[in-house]
Amino acid sequence: MKKILYLIICLTGFLSSCHDVLDIEDINNYNPELVWNDENLANAYMANLYPMFGNWNTGADAFSQQLAGIPFYSDRITITNGEFKLWNYGRIRLINQAIVDVNSGKLSDVVKGNITAQALFMRAFTYFDMVRYHGGVPYITVPQDRYEDDLFVPRNSTKECFDLIVKDLDEAIAKLPARITTSSKDFGKIDRNFALAFKAKVLLLKASPQFNPSKPWDNQYWADAYAVNKRAYEDLKSQGYALAANYEDVALVERGPESIFTVINSYPNKVAGWDNGVRPGSESRGPASSVPTWEYLKEFPMKDGKMFNDPTGKYSKSEAELLQTFWKDRDPRFNKSIVWNGKVYEVSGKSGKRQYTALGIAHELDDFGVNPKAGVNSTNLDRYTGFFILKNSLLKLAQAEVQQYDVDYVLMRFAEVMINYAETANETGKMDEALDILKQIRKRAGIEPGTDGNYGITAKTRAEMRETILSERNIEFSFEGHRFWDLRRLRMLNRLDGTTKHGVEAIAVLPNGQDMPIGDARTKADKYELVESDFKYSVLQVPRSGVKVNVVPDKYYFFPIQQDLLDRNKSLTQNKDWGGTFNPTLE
Repeated sequence: MKKILYLIICLTGFLSSCHDVLDIEDINNYNPELVWNDENLANAYMANLYPMFGNWNTGADAFSQQLAGIPFYSDRITITNGEFKLWNYGRIRLINQAIVDVNSGKLSDVVKGNITAQALFMRAFTYFDMVRYHGGVPYITVPQDRYEDDLFVPRNSTKECFDLIVKDLDEAIAKLPARITTSSKDFGKIDRNFALAFKAKVLLLKASPQFNPSKPWDNQYWADAYAVNKRAYEDLKSQGYALAANYEDVALVERGPESIFTVINSYPNKVAGWDNGVRPGSESRGPASSVPTWEYLKEFPMKDGKMFNDPTGKYSKSEAELLQTFWKDRDPRFNKSIVWNGKVYEVSGKSGKRQYTALGIAHELDDFGVNPKAGVNSTNLDRYTGFFILKNSLLKLAQAEVQQYDVDYVLMRFAEVMINYAETANETGKMDEALDILKQIRKRAGIEPGTDGNYGITAKTRAEMRETILSERNIEFSFEGHRFWDLRRLRMLNRLDGTTKHGVEAIAVLPNGQDMPIGDARTKADKYELVESDFKYSVLQVPRSGVKVNVVPDKYYFFPIQQDLLDRNKSLTQNKDWGGTFNPTLE
């Protein structure tokens, strides 16, 4: 762990505004008598653990089809490399230290209870991630000394790990404050609502096909998952949690009704790299690091909630027709999430600005294509797709200010609680409850209700509703880091295996369909006169060089324990699909 030179105690918002500065020279070798007898130092110790909840990450969905790039080449994951290995026992030791040592000091019982509850939640949260990666791991609950204690402990079974995660969460829920309001100086800390919503998520994972491959949909755990997910939904709803009125406001209007747990950002003390990573290069500090794929754009429904190629849909069309009119008549979340060639994109406060990606017309940091008439080669063919991310972008920031992005990061929102509940309802035979949830989500999105009031949902069976829920997750949580983990949890990695990715090139054309002279097109583009329909579109595979096909074998449902750990701890056993005997499932 890094030394903490300064920890900020925030009085107007947890980890936000700065007033008091405290010194803890080394959190691994700190003085417990000093820390746990001083409420400010005790809170500072806990504050050092909160970065575990992360922040905005433009590449959160890099492992799915949502974003460009081929993440899974042959042998991307091996026993000997460090890829997809999670072994956070340094953090676990610090958490366990807090749970034990806080009770040795002279702090008030209220403070002791709250710190203990936060630490118990953090322990459960950390083990959840490790179990999601590897299956059962050693579930250590005491602060082992690196020099004196026996660190060579075996793995707990996966069932034991889930039971202990739930036990920790239940103890945390009993001690945590019911709800930390948005006006509280403690906003940004863990409360009971977040803990309950997270427990519901844990039980959803426990019931999932990932951990129950022989009985993926009818195992004993779905009933428990349904009960807790329904409780989380109803409890939070009764307290006023709700979908934000507008989809684009979920994060950009901070501390809204949808935010269950928020990581607070505040310039200049704490910022994130979102805008710097999603904006076109001409409006950022360099090329965009994450861009959407053509595959993903096709997965957005039309305005009536049905897919573009559904013959019963109001806006049904062939894929060839979609390619030339992909921006028309789409789910409103499409317009609020994606930037495309010719779209009005008033970034950096530029009124009326349109974004272009056509080679020879767009800025060199924005272009994508191979048009030989452009008279120039694109340098973006291995990283771009002709699309950019709009969602959660703070457009008011000028180009020079993109590194000042300080929108609060919403780690868990009410829409996730709702869709988790819908999934468990469907798998326990309550499809009407699942349908009601999806209708609420789609109504907020702005999808047309249709004559039947079902917002384009036509599912009649549990399997069809399962697919509808999965598709809704894919769109509602775009770029939020859910998709790969959803497919893995549902044992659907075959939907990624062997896949390729594509972008779309735009070429300006005249009304007669012939190519517009590049000089004329550039002049019109400089004045934002070219609109989407002034271009023809063609599909290009991306990247143009290097690895082009995903390789995602079934053994990726559980990642291996790193060989270095096995060599150092002879009590550990490897997962069975990686040459060992340990069964990481619940079977």
